[in-house]
Amino acid sequence: VQLQASGGGLVQTGGSLRLSCAASGRTLREYRMGWFRQAPGKEREFVAAFSKSGGTTYYADSVQGRFTISRDNTKSTMYLQMNSLKPEDTAIYYCAADSPPFAITSMTRSGSSYDYWGQGTQVTVSS
Repeated sequence: VQLQASGGGLVQTGGSLRLSCAASGRTLREYRMGWFRQAPGKEREFVAAFSKSGGTTYYADSVQGRFTISRDNTKSTMYLQMNSLKPEDTAIYYCAADSPPFAITSMTRSGSSYDYWGQGTQVTVSS
């Protein structure tokens, strides 16, 4: 599967953005999907993800209550709605997919358990 992330940009503190991740080649139902981010000088970190079934969502503590992960299987697209953005949310955001056999649930927040990555989209939050 090929993943294409988009929707990043420059926004002021408190603003909102919606990121999209379009999958080509296969349908989203076949994958466990997630979002990660990497800020300058920092390691990649988990943001949000779906469970293997897609019925459960997971969030990093730093974005819980502000970000919402969703998906439209008919469009093979995953979204990340980001509200109440803060300067510390500034990073390159990546979407990722884990293919069967899926990693165990405890690995959902680990980037190493994902097999495919999009190219990333830059999100910059100004103070």
